[in-house]
Amino acid sequence: MRLLILVLCSLLTLAQVAQAQVRPFDDIVASGVLKVAVYENFPPYSFQEDGQARGVDVELAQQLAASQGLKLELMWMTPGEKLDDDLRNFVWKGHYLRPEELADVMLRVPYDREFSYKRNELGEMVNELVVMFAPYQRERWQVAHDARRLKEVPSVAVFAYHPIGVEVDSVPSFYLSAAFGGRMSRNTRHYPSPPLAFAAMREGKVDAVMAMRGEIDWLLHEAGDPQLKAAENAYPEMGRQQWDIGMAVHESNRQLAYALEGGLVELIGSGELAKIYARYGLRYEVPELYEGEVQAQTHGE
Repeated sequence: MRLLILVLCSLLTLAQVAQAQVRPFDDIVASGVLKVAVYENFPPYSFQEDGQARGVDVELAQQLAASQGLKLELMWMTPGEKLDDDLRNFVWKGHYLRPEELADVMLRVPYDREFSYKRNELGEMVNELVVMFAPYQRERWQVAHDARRLKEVPSVAVFAYHPIGVEVDSVPSFYLSAAFGGRMSRNTRHYPSPPLAFAAMREGKVDAVMAMRGEIDWLLHEAGDPQLKAAENAYPEMGRQQWDIGMAVHESNRQLAYALEGGLVELIGSGELAKIYARYGLRYEVPELYEGEVQAQTHGE
């Protein structure tokens, strides 16, 4: 029994040694490097092309690092089953394959009070060790259609008669399968990803695609086909149709959060962030938190 206790104590000690350490702001500055976690293979936000990192989030990360006089080090994330897993693996605990390393900041995190204060079945806060801040993008749902087969989309009701592609197990999938008593479900086609659904539209297998607006804008931009258009329809019977995307740091690193938010406000106010989005064919919409600040800057010019 005594030997067993000693072994357990040793294992606990090793686990504590291996626990990833959060870098305080002063240590980050001293290192000259800002470590930013972004999702891999997620165009137009973060991806690699010909060995080079590209995407809106990649360029934003570069600008944020530069705003602090730092070089950028990207940490590529493979998404877990839930966002909570990604926050745990990259912001406050570390992944079991690299338990000694954390990102200083993670991008593409919902800026949402309900999610921030979410509790588990025991009533404990799930993300109490994380601070979510600095919304930098407003996202929405979007339909794209091929005007050769579907001239316009006045309402989602047209998909009771025209096939539409969506990502499997996504919000558009559930919405189109259930709205209006399920009348659109028989024409809803499921694909592993929005790019594959979009490819199916280009091949004539579906007449439209529904996904996040940023992804749709990017796919339309890359296709360069004037007959592929973004629709302007609404989404009746749908819950949340727009949301803001921001960043996350460890709760002990609020000084870093304040510094990065200052850099972000400058990027938004100067129009530089909108230019980054435009380079990838994306429309940029200022998050609600900064609308007043940007208007004040504009009127002050």
